[in-house]
Amino acid sequence: MASPAIPTAPKRALTWRRATAIALRDLKSAPGKFGFVVLSVAIGVAALVGVRGFAESFRRTLGFEARSLMAGDLSARIFGLPTPAENTRIQAVEKGLPGTRSTWVTETLSMASVAPDPVPLLVTLKAVDPTAYPFYGEAKLQPSMTLQQALAGDSAVVADEFLVRLNAHVGQSLRLGDKTYRIAAVLQQEPDRISAGAGMGPRVMISRASLDASGLIAPGSRASARLLLKLPDPLPKGVTPLSVRHDLEAAMPDAQVMDYREGNPAITDGLDRATAILSLICLVAMVLGAIGVAMAMHAHLEQRMDMLAILKAIGAGSADLLRIFLIQTLGLGLAGGLLGVAAGIGVMKLLPAVFGKLLPVHTVLEVPWHSIAAGLGTGLLTTLLFCLPPLLDVRAVRPVLVLRRLVEQGPEGIGGWVAKLRARWLQLAIALVVLAALVGIAWALSDSATVGFWFAAGLTGALAVLLVLAFLLLRFLRWILNRVRLHLPSSLRHGLANLYRPGNQSAAVLASLGTGVMLILSVYLMQSSLLREIKETASPKLPNMFLIDITSDEAPGLRDFLAHQHGVTEPVDLMPIVRGEFVSIHGKPLDQFKGQHVPLRSLQNSELTWSDKLPEGLKVLKGAWFTGPDVQQIAVADWIADRLHLAIGSSMELDTAANGRHKLTVSTIYKGDGQHTSSRESFVLPSGALKGEVATWYGGVHAQAAQIPAIERALFQAYPTVTVINIADILTRIETVVDQITFVIHFLAGFSIFAGLTILASSIASTRFRRMREAVVLKTLGATRMRIVRTFSVEFSVLGLLAGMVGVVFANLLTRVLLHRMQVGYHINWPGAAVALIGTAILATGTGWIASYRILGLRPLEVLREE
Repeated sequence: MASPAIPTAPKRALTWRRATAIALRDLKSAPGKFGFVVLSVAIGVAALVGVRGFAESFRRTLGFEARSLMAGDLSARIFGLPTPAENTRIQAVEKGLPGTRSTWVTETLSMASVAPDPVPLLVTLKAVDPTAYPFYGEAKLQPSMTLQQALAGDSAVVADEFLVRLNAHVGQSLRLGDKTYRIAAVLQQEPDRISAGAGMGPRVMISRASLDASGLIAPGSRASARLLLKLPDPLPKGVTPLSVRHDLEAAMPDAQVMDYREGNPAITDGLDRATAILSLICLVAMVLGAIGVAMAMHAHLEQRMDMLAILKAIGAGSADLLRIFLIQTLGLGLAGGLLGVAAGIGVMKLLPAVFGKLLPVHTVLEVPWHSIAAGLGTGLLTTLLFCLPPLLDVRAVRPVLVLRRLVEQGPEGIGGWVAKLRARWLQLAIALVVLAALVGIAWALSDSATVGFWFAAGLTGALAVLLVLAFLLLRFLRWILNRVRLHLPSSLRHGLANLYRPGNQSAAVLASLGTGVMLILSVYLMQSSLLREIKETASPKLPNMFLIDITSDEAPGLRDFLAHQHGVTEPVDLMPIVRGEFVSIHGKPLDQFKGQHVPLRSLQNSELTWSDKLPEGLKVLKGAWFTGPDVQQIAVADWIADRLHLAIGSSMELDTAANGRHKLTVSTIYKGDGQHTSSRESFVLPSGALKGEVATWYGGVHAQAAQIPAIERALFQAYPTVTVINIADILTRIETVVDQITFVIHFLAGFSIFAGLTILASSIASTRFRRMREAVVLKTLGATRMRIVRTFSVEFSVLGLLAGMVGVVFANLLTRVLLHRMQVGYHINWPGAAVALIGTAILATGTGWIASYRILGLRPLEVLREE
């Protein structure tokens, strides 16, 4: 008769408190090793918080500078005066968004004179409400005063050219129509000068009240008006500048509406590209932190497998072990995250203080709560992402197999891979869940769901390809070594063989190091290309004086005159202008485009120019430039192509005075940089289409700012009918902002690269314990210190070279794709690739030995006793 079974006490699970105590005791056993984990998380989070926090503040500052060049958030131009119905609809837009402010700016042409000279001068008259205008920026006057003070009563401010041409001075009276105004000051800086009309004479500015009382404006007068809107800050939830723009377009169907980002291409392109590269830097910081956590924690768990085996042998369950290491993992991730947040905020706050003189535009810093949340979330999620899968392996591991894992390999070949994947289905599922969370973080960091998705997808794909390449490279290395083994020095042979020894991490190191090199080099290549493009759009050699009303007879002499003027640094760039009238677009008469925000008035009296070669300052976006002077084609600026829905192959009909009707096909859509003379025209034709037409020329020239007044006076004496528009102060402001963009991108990219190198260094160092065991075995077998040094140096350098090669190739591919999407030219940077390749090998070797030099002095018994 069988004896009855003896009842056993139910197994008690480890409490959270006890698990926490064991986890802390394990942390205290090797604080230096866990420092790598905390350092990796901290640097990644610090780079993310510091870079993104400063980038957010910097973008707000750039936005303010862009607004100051238009004097408002939104602008709506009409060729005429606003009607009562339009004013009513505008008031409705303002009421729908409390806190919105608006003001009208009126521009017209008038004749002005200064006693005792009775000869009048054609001027561009601008009327503003000085209590509201400008919403951003400021009008700088000489003598110094506010615009409201200068325009009080019957006063006016004038451009310096006005005084030059009429030999006048501040304090004199000028006559406009039937009224007399006192010249109160000289207008040295007009905030929205570059976005206002070019004008046909020197600037004279008066108040709107004075304009209304002057009688200069009457129904049917040739005048244009611009509505400036200032939006509340912050905007209500769900409201964006784009949504307000749509409301304004609905209220003013015939107006040309644009926001501050369209005010100047140099600032706009700089802002867009700065946003792109800074978002990339933030994403790279996030991934580099993940790489550091992956390597450090994976090494820690591999080293602790013996302890796990012993705990399981004495009765610990898988849930108990998971609980211990989950607490440990989250604690390390949280510690690194908090340290990184503190460091990131410190970096963000110190930047303006340390580099104050190099940041000429004041950057207002705020606590980046979104970045802090993203940084902490990233630190914890990436720690979990790379720690849970190996932790889950503990559930199905028997102690005897764990203890034999370093000397036995699993099944090889495709069958072995499939078996491993099946066994780790839960790990893969968890990795996919956390990867989805990382997509969300990437979305938040880049402010784009598409960018977040493709970044995560691209990173996953690149990592998978790198793992496969690492596997193939190591297999190929093993195949080669098996055939030439006896012909190689022993140190080289052993060093190469270490790359595929049982239990090695070569594939993981290659993948992580290659990914890090790819991302770091991509940041460098991106910022180099983008900064080159930004600099070209705001070169200090661009014209800062515009010349208008030049006849064809005066053009050759004007070129020679300016070439001999002291202070002129670049040749004058002249361009002809011919008047024409568009009759139809897409076969439809212009009347059918009414109410579609199409500049009908400018199309009915359009400015045309010709050029058989691509003019400097234009960039072809679609199509190709003219193949000859007699083709019936036309090139159109991108902004008007968007408004008219033009594409390559679209048809347009044009009438000109001498040549009559032209049936043209759109062959080119181009974008101007906003600085060169050619970029200010919307339509360019081949020379044959406008042959024989009467042309008026205008152009631009760059001169030293201090010499411009003298050049203006000499030019007036030689060519009194030529009008000069001085925009040197505006270009100086643009150049200052672009210089700031350049510096900030350089610095933050450098900070990200330094942080990435530090993380990669800590990742390489995290495999120290494996080399410690190997050094002990080699010493036991009689190897000298120098032989161990040579063996490990071969392993480190080969790993670095292989990772560098893979990283360089993928970095160039990634950079090419990203730059192509941003319409920026790509060129292979051979010096950068060489430095990355050699630098990776040096980094791997140097870091490996910095972390491992102490193992050379260890005695075998010291290590064996720890087992």
